[in-house]
Amino acid sequence: MPYRITRINHHPLELLTNSKPKITEKTSFKEIFQEIKNEHLKISKHAQERLSERKIDISTEQWNSIEEKVQEAHKKGVNDSLVLINDAALIISAKNNTVITAMNLDEAKSQIFTNINGTIIMD
Repeated sequence: MPYRITRINHHPLELLTNSKPKITEKTSFKEIFQEIKNEHLKISKHAQERLSERKIDISTEQWNSIEEKVQEAHKKGVNDSLVLINDAALIISAKNNTVITAMNLDEAKSQIFTNINGTIIMD
């Protein structure tokens, strides 16, 4: 049985992500994997529980905007940030790309936030 070789025009890693990783001849697999892995925010179990019990609903569009801003903040050296959106406050580890906790704005007004080296205010 003859074999057929088909050429794929795209790098397989490009299919896993919307933004293309910066690949050079010297880029290691580990670096490429890390860049793709860190692309989307993860939500900790604790944060997921807080979002549910406090009835905080964040649209996909808002999550995408938050992800972009957190990545931008991380590039500027921010490790842990307070993210303020219309009706909620999120504590996000930009270093680990993880939402740590969430609260509504009324609750956030009475809090003191420590161990944060950046704040992101969303429209």
